[in-house]
Amino acid sequence: MLTDLPRPIIFAHRGASAYAPENTLPSFELAVSQGADAVELDAKLSFDGQVVVFHDATLERTTNGSGRLSQKTFSDLRSLDAGSFFSDQFRGVKIPALEEVFETVGKKIFINIELTNYATPHDALVEKVCALVKKHGLEKNVVFSSFFASNLKKAEHLLPGVPRGLLALEGWMGAWARSFGFAFGEYAALHPYLTDVNAQQVGRVHRLKRRVHVWTVNKAEEIACLKAWGVDGIFTDDPQLALRTIGRHT
Repeated sequence: MLTDLPRPIIFAHRGASAYAPENTLPSFELAVSQGADAVELDAKLSFDGQVVVFHDATLERTTNGSGRLSQKTFSDLRSLDAGSFFSDQFRGVKIPALEEVFETVGKKIFINIELTNYATPHDALVEKVCALVKKHGLEKNVVFSSFFASNLKKAEHLLPGVPRGLLALEGWMGAWARSFGFAFGEYAALHPYLTDVNAQQVGRVHRLKRRVHVWTVNKAEEIACLKAWGVDGIFTDDPQLALRTIGRHT
């Protein structure tokens, strides 16, 4: 469970994405082997309703495909190379289905599932993700996060025992989420951007008896500062660096 993990939790952001292509099975498996406490991933629906793990709304940045992911079938997506953008070593790596990730690492590591249907807010993503979590018996091994409070409300209804974290946009765009939106929502954690965090805010969230999980932190001095402030979780592309910085690297 979330509360059983070490503090601060080291979340491998999109897997160990400093070392392997983000949101792929190699990245998640590497995070496990590097000793991360948890992995973070991004869930979306393909055109034909399969839950896939991918960050962007479009395919160009991390695959050899193009266009909007939501307009591609699962078969279309599986034909793409999602590894070569990172290095030739990972040529041919595929976009994984969420179910594949669950089957590969679901019993080995805690998982933060970001519900990222930001371009398709009325789809069935939340319902399908919750069904997969239940199918694989992972209710105690996941946390849901999203910038959309509506996604988290749906998840609460479907799987009330799974904790939820409200993501806050960077800067002024996330001000409401970091204050009123979080304070009056039933969330286990606030997920703010690195530059929006300070010791006073951490204290305020803790007074609400909730958690602070900060994204995305890749410098040792920033990791050390957040630990000193008492944050509960750190999302990082480099779990090895984070573990070494906080004194937990084996």
